[in-house]
Amino acid sequence: LERLACIMQDVDNLFEVDTVQNIMKHIIRIAGINYHDDEKKDISIRVITDHVRSVTFMTSDGVLPSNEGRGYVLRRLLRRAARHGKLLGIQGEFLAELSKSVIACSGEAYPELVDKQEYIFKILSLEENSFYKTIDNGMEILKQDMEEMKAAGQTVMSGEKSFRLYDTYGFPIELTVEYAEEAGASVDVEGFKAKFAEHQEKSRAGSNQKFKGGLASTGEMETKYHTATHLLNAALKQVLGSHVHQKGSNITQERMRFDFSHDAKMTDEEKKQAEELVNKYIEMAIPVEKLEMKKEEALAMGAEAMFIDKYGDVVTVYKIGDISIELCGG
Repeated sequence: LERLACIMQDVDNLFEVDTVQNIMKHIIRIAGINYHDDEKKDISIRVITDHVRSVTFMTSDGVLPSNEGRGYVLRRLLRRAARHGKLLGIQGEFLAELSKSVIACSGEAYPELVDKQEYIFKILSLEENSFYKTIDNGMEILKQDMEEMKAAGQTVMSGEKSFRLYDTYGFPIELTVEYAEEAGASVDVEGFKAKFAEHQEKSRAGSNQKFKGGLASTGEMETKYHTATHLLNAALKQVLGSHVHQKGSNITQERMRFDFSHDAKMTDEEKKQAEELVNKYIEMAIPVEKLEMKKEEALAMGAEAMFIDKYGDVVTVYKIGDISIELCGG
């Protein structure tokens, strides 16, 4: 569509298309610079323009910044855009502000952007601020490392040093590489990867049963706890918002653990509200219905599902009154 727009508007790249131009103009305005004055700055402007569009849509789709999978892609895009903002001299956080231009340009075609705009602003702001704290802490150490290398006549940062920056200060390897290149040096990325793999192996070896997923067995107590995970999922949606989705659980005879997506640590008040809601649902003694139907029918009736692609054509749905309806293999 954007390539077609390039032809229709007689421009030679997508950054000249009117809707994308609106975002670029917003960046130029807050940075106080001009486009086509400095090639390095032009690159930063284009990077931010591209990335802020991506992160706005990804966040709208329910992706949250994390250290793995698509959440990691989101985090890298956010951080790269933030870093290029600093290269342009933009002070303070700016990504949430820029996302307003993305929503203004695309909100009519994608109304979910408008519906979720406050949520999008919140996620971008939290992640950007978190990144700046990371940068402030890591930059001092990186500068010291680069000065020591320069004094010793070295031009390659060791994998050990770059991993220490990552492990101790949360400083991304991608940024270490970029900063090193700007200083005329390089990073032993393979050495970093080896240290990272060693760290992962130690972490796996040190983890215990509490991090396992699924059911320990299917006795009466486990069944009760399993029902409680469905009730807790429903309660968290009420307390925190409909963006909450189950990411995993572990149930034994002694307790249940429930993993879910959310953009911030729960407050004591939120925990209390969720607990009271679950206890209220239990006191209502709602019958639990077990239904079997085609997957499409279950989704059409609003059933929640974790890892939807793992289910077959016919699925089991557990319905707890009007409180909860979920696909479930347990």
